[in-house]
Amino acid sequence: MGKDVIVACDFSSADQVFEFLDKFEGKKPFIKIGMELFYAEGPAIVRELKKRGHKIFLDLKLHDIPNTVKKAMAVLADLGVDMCNVHAAGTVKMMEAAREGLKNDDGTGPLLIAVTQLTSTDQERMEKDLLIKEDMDKVVMHYAKNAKEAGLDGVVCSPHESSEVHDACGGEFLTVTPGVRFADGDVGDQVRVMTPAQAKKAGSDYIVVGRPITAAADPVAAYERCIREFVD
Repeated sequence: MGKDVIVACDFSSADQVFEFLDKFEGKKPFIKIGMELFYAEGPAIVRELKKRGHKIFLDLKLHDIPNTVKKAMAVLADLGVDMCNVHAAGTVKMMEAAREGLKNDDGTGPLLIAVTQLTSTDQERMEKDLLIKEDMDKVVMHYAKNAKEAGLDGVVCSPHESSEVHDACGGEFLTVTPGVRFADGDVGDQVRVMTPAQAKKAGSDYIVVGRPITAAADPVAAYERCIREFVD
């Protein structure tokens, strides 16, 4: 399993995402489709981007009762995505149902990962807003262990937590890490961030990079910089 950069295509229309990806002549970056684009364009955008040769992380963060999540995952499996996710806060039973719904008849299926705590959440917000009084690291590790127990492939976490997640859950358990910014860039609304090089050193398996690439004056150059710092 090699490291890779996932480009967060947080656009509001198919035209915008096509215009952006057309800049990558001959390249087929691994891309993330989140709520904004999926809710605007529906499953058709996933099918079209798969047809164009892109790997896709469908980032919808499902969180509902187990039966509802299982049925939703069965629908998503038919889209041919390469990775999708749920909220680990939905409990082990919900995550097990998601895994069951996502599997094909032969037992194969997309990678399934779980969100631990969002990178926009810090200790103070977690305690005040969510009434979770434990330390952030302890919460993330607990959620990661639950995800592994449920048979998931990995978690979404801050790059600050990648090494500890691997220590707790094993080297093959994936860490998919947003909150990545260039050293000379704006951190935006993220509070737990690292550079691509730091995320590599920390043990992240995938980094998810949005605005540092999509809002760059030269998105292709920014993407290639990420590849150099994280993959090469």
